[in-house]
Amino acid sequence: MKSSVISLRLVTDFLNDPNGNVVCLRKVGKYLSTSIYEQIKWAIYMLKVEDEFTFGKSPLIIKHKATNTAFYFYGCDDPMKLKSAKIAKGYVMALWFEEAAEFAGVEDIDIVEDTFIRQEIEGKEVKVYFSYNPPRNPYSWINEWLDGKAGDDDYFIHHSTYMDDEKGFLSEQMVRKIHKYKETDPDYHDWMYGGKVIGLGDMVYNMNHFQKLDSLPYNDDILMVDTATDTGHQVSATTHLALAFTKKRDVILLDTWYYSPENKVIKKAPSELSKEYKDWLEKTRKEYRRPIDMMTIDSAEGALRNQIYKDHHLVLHPVAKKKKVDMIDNVHDLLAQGRFFYLDTPNNQIFIQEHRKYQWDKDSLKTDDPKVIKVDDHTCDAFQYYVNDNLQKLRLKF
Repeated sequence: MKSSVISLRLVTDFLNDPNGNVVCLRKVGKYLSTSIYEQIKWAIYMLKVEDEFTFGKSPLIIKHKATNTAFYFYGCDDPMKLKSAKIAKGYVMALWFEEAAEFAGVEDIDIVEDTFIRQEIEGKEVKVYFSYNPPRNPYSWINEWLDGKAGDDDYFIHHSTYMDDEKGFLSEQMVRKIHKYKETDPDYHDWMYGGKVIGLGDMVYNMNHFQKLDSLPYNDDILMVDTATDTGHQVSATTHLALAFTKKRDVILLDTWYYSPENKVIKKAPSELSKEYKDWLEKTRKEYRRPIDMMTIDSAEGALRNQIYKDHHLVLHPVAKKKKVDMIDNVHDLLAQGRFFYLDTPNNQIFIQEHRKYQWDKDSLKTDDPKVIKVDDHTCDAFQYYVNDNLQKLRLKF
């Protein structure tokens, strides 16, 4: 809703200023075309003025035919690069930071904002919009930044939720989904859809969302199987997860492979771990008779990944890591939807045990980058790698 309202406001203001341009920003550039670009396009069509614009994808720009002014779209992966951004005609009338909480901090915002508002425009000021869902952690930089702007006359602060939808922007299907969250996980509902800063607590996961199965469901078929790997070395464990993706878009943990070198005089070499991964993968493939899709591994691990490729020509995909709290939030999203299940087998018990003990480090909770306790967390890491490497397939990111 916040994005719908802001985009309609921006298009309306744009049409009333023949020399004004709008710059739309996200932290990660690869998400522009499927998010903020489509949101501005939606607003243009809602206002029935699509014939006045051309919609470009390379470069990403929506240009007004009559005035040659435009909506520009930039990723801020490197904020310093935006200093060379050029506007073809006129001036910047508005900036929109969508998903502002993705930015690293207020310094990131300031570098970009200063690039576009430093030019004096007679009789005008640049309107700057920030939209985001507040992080759960009250000590996140953007929550603290917002608190500091509460009495600042240069800022207008607005909080809205799906319950304020008077224009019918949200589909009935979406509202039903939100109400299900309210039943299954009230805390998650209050944060994700109520915009409340609920805090993190000590335990990372609500174990009620890890749903046990004695056998595969009779009314849902497996489409494919993914694997996720977290590796260890001299004293740290290596684990592989086999996860089924079903027609209902549920996820089922089929099997957990786990090796700990702790207290062993002779540790397994990468060549041995490579062979055992291949054997385990073939066993999984034969047992479930489904194609293996994504094979994910910790991006910091090169030895085992290279060994597996050398031995078996299998390409394991290194996951793009984010802050730990952001990776965990995506897992929370899957869990809160009631879409995760595990087979109650001896091999999978280590997965449940590690998740049951998984905790935040209390000393880091009052920071904007909270950490977890790094003890017996190997299956927890592997599960996070799986979810974050399959966000689009899991419909957790569009």
